[in-house]
Amino acid sequence: MDHSVILSYITFIYFIAFLFYLLMMVLGVQAFGRAATIITLIGLAGHSLGLILRWIESYQLGIGHAPLSNLYESLIFFSWTIVLLYLIVEWRIRNRTIGTFVTPLAFLALAYASFSDNINSGIQPLIPALQSNWLTAHVITCFFGYAAFALAFGLSLMYIIKKSEISKRDIIFFNLIPETGILEELIYQIVVIGFLMLTLGIITGSVWAHSAWGSYWSWDPKETWSLITWLVYATLLHGRMIRGWRGKRLALLSIIGFICVLFTYFGVNYLAGLHSYAV
Repeated sequence: MDHSVILSYITFIYFIAFLFYLLMMVLGVQAFGRAATIITLIGLAGHSLGLILRWIESYQLGIGHAPLSNLYESLIFFSWTIVLLYLIVEWRIRNRTIGTFVTPLAFLALAYASFSDNINSGIQPLIPALQSNWLTAHVITCFFGYAAFALAFGLSLMYIIKKSEISKRDIIFFNLIPETGILEELIYQIVVIGFLMLTLGIITGSVWAHSAWGSYWSWDPKETWSLITWLVYATLLHGRMIRGWRGKRLALLSIIGFICVLFTYFGVNYLAGLHSYAV
């Protein structure tokens, strides 16, 4: 089966997983949550197979490279990292409610990649600037950072909902959301992981830029917005560790940071610069 067909099916599998997570929270039936986890695991396995088949096909075409070189490939990898990190977090904390807020992000990324008319899903040869071993290191670190920030975004939404007046109603959906103290600690821990990965991504990107263009930093739009994103999360971590910021302030900064991530990822692709090939 063609890898693009597999990935199209996985899109719907992630949507079904989201529906089961949502049913678990609306009805309070844990069996739906267990089914959602199994469905998500199946989706991740199929997703991994699709990535591997695309990688193999690139070598069969004589232009072998990791599937990380354009917007389509980055979207399917972004979705994959979100699901992988989410399942690790679910396994560690033994709580499935986060899936209701995170699986839609993986679904939307994969749906945009699979069904958008504006994205070329064909396997293309690498342009000279991308023909470097730094490509894989740079993209992997950046997107694991983005995925961690996506999880922190979902947790921040949960925090704001839990903190709101409406959550005080005796409704199963709100009662199943973890307590705000637990959510706050999870947001902090996951942002730390994302921040470290993004920092590594910026460093590897700088080294790569020097080898490709002769300069470590050129204030390209994506570089500039990567720095802005880094500074937002650096502010969050500094505020938490040094100034003792807690609660809604952290959640709101996490949401602002993820908005910066999305603009860094998507918005700057439409601005002229060295990264404009990403579309």
